[in-house]
Parts: sequence; C-alpha cells; structure tokens
Amino acid sequence: MNKELIIRSGSNTVDFALLKDGKLVELHRDREDEKGFSVGDIFIAKIRKPVPGLNAAFVNVGFDKDAFLHYHDLGPNLPTLMKFTKLVTSGKLNDFTLKKLPFETEIDKNGVINDVLSANQSILVQIVKEPISTKGPRISSELSLAGRYLVLVPFSERVSISQKIESKQEKDRLKKMMLTIKPKGFGVIVRTVAEGKNVTELEKDLQSLIDKWILLCKRLTTAHHPSKVFGEVNRASSILRDVFNDTFTGIYIDDEELYYQTKDYLQEIAPSKVSIVKHYNNKEVPLFEKYHIERQIKTSFGKTVSMSKGAYLIIEHTEALHVIDVNSGNRSNKAQSQEDTALEVNMIAASEIARQLRLRDMGGIIVVDFIDMSNPENRKVLYDFLKEEMSDDKAKHKILPPSKFGLIQITRQRVRPEVSIKTKEENPDHNGEGEIEAPILVIDKISADLERIIKDHRNVVLNAHPFIAAYLTKGFPSVRNKWVLEHKRWIKIIPRDAYTYLEYHFFDKEGNQIE
Repeated sequence: MNKELIIRSGSNTVDFALLKDGKLVELHRDREDEKGFSVGDIFIAKIRKPVPGLNAAFVNVGFDKDAFLHYHDLGPNLPTLMKFTKLVTSGKLNDFTLKKLPFETEIDKNGVINDVLSANQSILVQIVKEPISTKGPRISSELSLAGRYLVLVPFSERVSISQKIESKQEKDRLKKMMLTIKPKGFGVIVRTVAEGKNVTELEKDLQSLIDKWILLCKRLTTAHHPSKVFGEVNRASSILRDVFNDTFTGIYIDDEELYYQTKDYLQEIAPSKVSIVKHYNNKEVPLFEKYHIERQIKTSFGKTVSMSKGAYLIIEHTEALHVIDVNSGNRSNKAQSQEDTALEVNMIAASEIARQLRLRDMGGIIVVDFIDMSNPENRKVLYDFLKEEMSDDKAKHKILPPSKFGLIQITRQRVRPEVSIKTKEENPDHNGEGEIEAPILVIDKISADLERIIKDHRNVVLNAHPFIAAYLTKGFPSVRNKWVLEHKRWIKIIPRDAYTYLEYHFFDKEGNQIE
C-alpha cells in the first residue's frame, strides 16, 4: 500500500489530497480569507450566559454565533483552570509550568452549569467542532495539545495509552516511561504511533508540547477577550502528524514556501523520509491534473457514485442523517446464485463507502441500505469487512451489525463541515443543470481570441475542458489544423479536468496566462 500527499497552493486557498494506491481518499481545503476556527485552536473567551435548561453555556469566541460549551465538556479541573487563567491574565503568575500551582477541588461530574460558571467570566476554551451550517463552534475547557507521539493535557495527572496498542507489555512499558518523565500538573495521552519508540523520542515530543504551552500562557498576558492564543500547526503538518507512516512514498507540493515548511516538519518527525518531499514546478501540467485528482473529484462527489462491475451508490443527505443505497446496476451475473451476487456487490460497496465517508468527511448518522442477504454468515463477513475498511479512518466512529433488512447504521464524528463539491455544470443552452450539448459559439470565441493574441506571442498554449480540447484536435482536418494553415503556427492544446465546460485560458511559453 502506497500513500501520497498532494498539496496545491492557490492565491488564498491550499488544497490537500491524500491518495492511497493512486485513489483519492481524503480532500481538505484551507482558506486564508476565512475566520480561523480550526479544531484544536485555543481561545481566551468570555462566558455570554449559562443556560440551565441545556446545562450548558454560550461563549463569545469572536464568531458570528456564540460557541456552545456543555457541562460535560468542562473537565473535572475547571476551578484550577479558571484560577490559573485569572492569575496569568492579571500578571500575578509568571511560572507557567504548573509545578507549584495547587489544584482546586474537582467539580461534580453530575453538577449544573450555574454552580460553576457565570456571565462575563474569562475562560480558556478549545475548539472541538468547527462551525457547521447555522451553528457556532462546539468548545471544551478540557484543553489538550497534540504532538506526534503524545497529547499533553494541562491540569491533570493522568497517563493514558491508546487502546489501539494491543500489547499489554508495550502498554505497561509506555506508561511506566511516561510516569517518570512527565512534569507535575500535566497529564499525557500516548498515541498509537508511539508504539516501540524510545524515551529520547518521547521526551523530545513532550518538551516540544510544554514549550507550546508556555508560549500560549505568555500570549495570555496581553491577549484581549475574545482572541486566539494558540493555533494548530498548518494543515499540511497536522495531516502528516496524524496520518504519516512508513507507507508514504511521496509528498508533492507546488508552492516553494510550503515545500520548505513541510520538509522542515518531516525532518523533525521522520528524518529518514525527508527525501520523499518533492517540489513540483511543471507549469504546463498543473499538479492536480498530473495525479488525476480533478477527474477523481468530479466522479466521486455527485449523488451517484459509480463502482466496478456496473454497481453504483446513491448518496443523499437529509437534515437528520445520510442515506446510502447500494445498487447492483446492469451487470452480468457470473456468480452461482443471487446470494453470491449480493455479497460480491456489497463487498465492493463497503470498500467504496469507507472511502466516501473520509473523502466527504460525512458525520452524524449514516444509514446504508445494502443488498439483502439471507445468509447470516454473509452478513457477518460484510460487517467484518466494512470494519476493516474503516480501520484507517481517524474520525471516531461506531458500526452496528446489519439488520435482517440489510441496513447497517454508522455514527461518525463530525468536527468540520462536510466537503461538498458541485459536480454538475450549468447548461448554457437552457440555463439549467444536466447534460450539455457542445455550443459551437465557444469555438468561435476561442478562435477570435487566438487571432488577437497570436500577433504578440509566438508560442501559445491553450488550456481547455477535455471535451473542448478533443473537439479542437480530433478528426481531419481538425480545428487546430485549420489554425496552422491560417496562422502558420502550431498551437499546443492541454485538456484540463478542473475547468468547467466553457472555461479556457491561453498561456505563453513561460506558463504566464495571456489575458
């Protein structure tokens, strides 16, 4: 299994595509012009008002909508956090290591919000769920700072080990090690990737997290309320931190500054793999075109998703849940029975569904209507296979066994807005969406533009939608052949999957766009 991370930088956006054996499995986008509310960011905020009926408080973190802080997200050591925050912001405490800070009495886990919070109090909170639809961010006052191998939890003494580490001996080794090196006043969660690591590597990661905590506290002394006092690392680094392993074979970046940032970060977490980071600077073929990502985006985000052997999925989103329907399609049945056919299609669908959940970052309740299977053993095979396919998914999820009707229910953690990409294009003839007939007018427009710009540019390259590119180059004499006779120049034409049907651009030999 090979994994590749493709990073494309635009004027105000950065796109991240994670490929697994060449197939797109995750897609993320960072926008520089949007208000920053990313999962993991820490804010100094103001309590707007506690709401006893919800046992929660609404908190002003600087977003249009107030953030939501439930009592269960306060953390047991809220009084210690509140006391520390007050001392630091008032300038009465300069030692941020927590070694000499006495812990206050923990709050009652079954208490009520009015007993611990009141309006206009300052509080340190962390984003656990980004703003989605009409809702503000979901926040927690139980802070944590994530590193490569460890997660640092201030105002705690607990050491926890990832449940995905199966060896009891390894768990005991890691716990004993962390108890000897962790500082007083901090808890630690040991991540799965720490398995087999030595004390030097873990101590280095721990020190890095403590340095981040101290920097956060220093910002508190001058921060206005509300404001961000700690931001997650850039998205490229956070993806590498969470998913990077030895199966990665390439990281390709088309921005020089981001290339050096990523290379430096990889030098810290995996020096032996720095050589896989490459700067992509081919101006003729865009990065996402080179790795066929645009084509995969357009075939993966519609309501209908095609699969092998003619099968397909229908994915629909309601207010309450997502519904996925599995269809066998018009496929030739080479299996011995209807039951075997159903199992074969369901297995193909399970693999694609696991990919779709990550790709679209679908969260909440997902109901999958697989093809009915009467054999209980086949239903168990399908259930086990789906769990295995989703084992790489970093989002918390739970899968229930299939019902007798073939339904499987999945709950998946939703921390960011779902990735939604429009795959249909406006029909220029009917001002609607659907199938588009080639309007000959666009060819006339391209020809007119070419006649204008070829007077000042000797070498011209045309980028156009694949259908338009094919129309210009296929047949004899093709439109391009006619251009050669007319202008005495050969025009290079590059198909671009990313373009809409009527979009095209001319470039010179240096790759600069010609207006």
